[in-house]
Amino acid sequence: MPKSFSLRSAQTVAVLSVTQLVGWGTSFDMLGVMGRVIAPDLGLSNEVAFSGLTIMMVVGGLASPVTGRALARLGAAKVLAASSLAFALGLLVLAASQGIILYAIAWLVMGIAGAMGLSAPAYAAVVEREGLNGKRIITIMMLFTGLSATIFWPLLTLLTAHFGWRATFVICAAGHLFVCLPLYLLALPRPILAEQGDAGHRTPPVPLSAKGKRRAFVLIAAATTISTFVTFGLAPSLLEIFRQYGASPALALQLGSARGIIGISARLVDMLLGRRGNPLLSAIIGIGLMLSGFLLLLVAGASTAQLVIFTLLFGFGSGVMAVARALLPLALFSRSEYGLHSARLSLPQNLANAVAPVVFTAILDRAGAPTALAVCVVLSLSSLLLVLALGLLVRRATAAGALLAKA
Repeated sequence: MPKSFSLRSAQTVAVLSVTQLVGWGTSFDMLGVMGRVIAPDLGLSNEVAFSGLTIMMVVGGLASPVTGRALARLGAAKVLAASSLAFALGLLVLAASQGIILYAIAWLVMGIAGAMGLSAPAYAAVVEREGLNGKRIITIMMLFTGLSATIFWPLLTLLTAHFGWRATFVICAAGHLFVCLPLYLLALPRPILAEQGDAGHRTPPVPLSAKGKRRAFVLIAAATTISTFVTFGLAPSLLEIFRQYGASPALALQLGSARGIIGISARLVDMLLGRRGNPLLSAIIGIGLMLSGFLLLLVAGASTAQLVIFTLLFGFGSGVMAVARALLPLALFSRSEYGLHSARLSLPQNLANAVAPVVFTAILDRAGAPTALAVCVVLSLSSLLLVLALGLLVRRATAAGALLAKA
């Protein structure tokens, strides 16, 4: 471990990794195991049951700007603690549901909880406590939180088999109340600003004007929203894409499973780079790798070898881009603004994630895999051009700042 990774940093990583695992595992990932179990008991179709995730993501996106203001005013620890209470309430309402009304209300509450507790608020907590070292800590934390489904799918399956799905939701609510809430309130280190009065927390790493900041935010929002639309839209449909390109069911399942592991390995590479990593360069590489994978299947057709290469390119590229999305605001805006901007970026990203699977499923069913990949090429190229425009903006601002410093 580098010298900058102190006991304090390890404590921050441990607290936020555990709480993010619980948060993702008992909300977004949970329906992968529980959806088809609870749907018959509530008299719902599987499609309606899984629409809970759409409600959660839409509500979470709409609530994100309010969360951003709360992060700036109250600090991340209090916002995260409130999310534990909201998650517990949502899970208890799920446990008590008898039909679609309470079920929908529960996911509405879970959406509010997700806005306050998943990803952006946790990253803001890291930046509050780690300052410039936050980039590395966020990447390390993402290594662990990427395993939420791997850990919680078998755990939820075991709990449901022994206690039933209603009791399982009550146990999950207890996890938020008696594990996550105390960790947020008692185990998170104090923010570095409160302890050291860090004067540099309001100084952005790039000397952007007010107009430049607005333009940079729009470019980041557009580029990351398009890329996450592609990733979230395509990932659930990978098995169908592999099938349409001639893969056997066994091979399709192997490739689909490998994609998640490859994505986590990409985060590991970014972690090893540490401070030498550049989120702008990571974004260019990540989008470029995905674009190469889409073009490979479109131009060269499909064989087993090409499907394997596509899986490597898409898996690694999407993993690199996941890290870049989290770190881009920290590369351009001051640490004091990070939480606010990250939460605001969650609005378009969550809305895109909510509709992307439906859009890509419709394209695949009606026009086929080549058309879906062609759409991915156009969208990925657009995202890449936006990131390049952002890089040009940063380069000009840095050059102008250097000239002013010499004057």
